[in-house]
Amino acid sequence: MTIPGKHTADIFDTLSKGKFICSNSVEDGSRRLYNVVEENFDDLYNYFMAIGFVLERGDEYFYFSRNEVKAQLENKIEQAYRWIDVVDFFMAFNSSFAPGFRFTASHVAQQVKVDASLKDKLEIMKRLTGDGKYDERIYNLIEKQLCAPGFAELENELTNEYKVLASFNYIKQLIVSIQIQEEAAHEIPE
Repeated sequence: MTIPGKHTADIFDTLSKGKFICSNSVEDGSRRLYNVVEENFDDLYNYFMAIGFVLERGDEYFYFSRNEVKAQLENKIEQAYRWIDVVDFFMAFNSSFAPGFRFTASHVAQQVKVDASLKDKLEIMKRLTGDGKYDERIYNLIEKQLCAPGFAELENELTNEYKVLASFNYIKQLIVSIQIQEEAAHEIPE
């Protein structure tokens, strides 16, 4: 087993915080870590497994998962609800919202001002965005729900342009994998 010594601590530091390492990251260091993990996946998988972390591979991204015992089901469901709301909002903003897509908070805010459906979706997410003007709430949504977990990065500080990362597919795949039984979908709740 050959562990890439000088990068292992950086890989662990990033992934153990619940972030992703993506092939299309804006940061050179993050893309370099992606290449190191890609080239040494089996060895790193075994190394991290020995210390209780499961190295997972997605479509152009890596992340840690844990055994179910350590993570509470209720917290996972609550996080899934948040992600569904976030994906729904940004897909309503632009149906092309996917890895590689570039956007600014001000462009999202402009769209919210003219699209009643998007405005309603933003109102529903007040628990995620807090109170305040649309600009502030959208900025909070982008920073806390997209950038903090590693689904997007600020690509251009001058224009405040963000780039959606490959890890965004993780959320989309999670949502697509949710299946509602046909009979339950048509039932009227009591």
